[in-house]
Amino acid sequence: MNYKIRALREKLKSLNLEGMIVTNPVNIKYLTNIDAKTQGILLITRKENIFLTYTMYIEDVNKTLTIDDEIIVADMRDISNEEAENFFVFCENIGFEENHVTYEQYKRLKQKYRINNMVETEKIIEKQRMIKDEEEIQKIKKACQITDDCFKHLLGYIKEGMTEKEVALEIEIFFKTHGAEDVSFSPIVAFGENSAYPHWVPGDRKVQMADPILIDMGCKYKGYCSDMTRTIFMGCILEDIKPVYNLVLKNQEYVLEEMRSNYNIKTISRSVEDSFKLNNHTLIHGLGHGVGLEVHEIPGINQKNESFLKENMVITNEPGIYLPGKYGIRIEDTVLITKQGCIKLTNSSKEYIVI
Repeated sequence: MNYKIRALREKLKSLNLEGMIVTNPVNIKYLTNIDAKTQGILLITRKENIFLTYTMYIEDVNKTLTIDDEIIVADMRDISNEEAENFFVFCENIGFEENHVTYEQYKRLKQKYRINNMVETEKIIEKQRMIKDEEEIQKIKKACQITDDCFKHLLGYIKEGMTEKEVALEIEIFFKTHGAEDVSFSPIVAFGENSAYPHWVPGDRKVQMADPILIDMGCKYKGYCSDMTRTIFMGCILEDIKPVYNLVLKNQEYVLEEMRSNYNIKTISRSVEDSFKLNNHTLIHGLGHGVGLEVHEIPGINQKNESFLKENMVITNEPGIYLPGKYGIRIEDTVLITKQGCIKLTNSSKEYIVI
């Protein structure tokens, strides 16, 4: 049986759950490799794993799955009410994804499958996704390599007078013509004062001499994401910016040195926040987040999270300082957690870069 589903079954058993209804397309992709754009639901029953979908998807799904997956594929419209009621017959507690199901959907599922008690599973699959296997790690590494290649390309591409939109479009084109299937999120390209907005949407602002240029980008390779931010400069770097850049870089590199399996997330986040406060700055967003099939996954790397890093988590390290009306500096890497430390998966230079 597919080892990811087997691991999920073991967890369900420990929670006294006799099955689960999986409706989140990303979680279905994780468990089965079925494309997240495929409409359907996955039923983990006592004896079988059943993927219910529509006629238009059946052929593609059957091409994706292997005998070893042990997943039965059926057309939703061919399943009678009696058959649906028998999937969870004699089962008392069945899990569902409360963060992905509306109340109306909950009522329909409970009635259709005649389930006595539908139990919230508190992101059970998302928690399983936090720890990556070797195949997942290799896909993320490839996405990160393409991202590094794109950054190198941009250093020769960006010219004075170009707009944020032009650069953002070039990022998307590069990704899709160099092995990535898509962007992992809409690129953030922010010039000058716009870089003070952490989630700036690229506009018609043209890059000018002495502008900071904040670029936050990532791509998807075989479903898995990368995420990297660099702040570079047009023509020159103003002297008053250097201390802020140095402070961000110092903390980003400190975190890289400290991150390892069993390190407390709250502790490492607090160290950066304290360093910023000592220099009259504030970390206004989390220090990082998990990366995988989605670019923002658990765990959140912030001072509210008292859990610990674990081996083979893939997370970001992205301290930033933002001075409204002036500029912002953010430096971000995607990293792999190991027992000995962490391994950077994005490797573009973080020294002063003037183009």
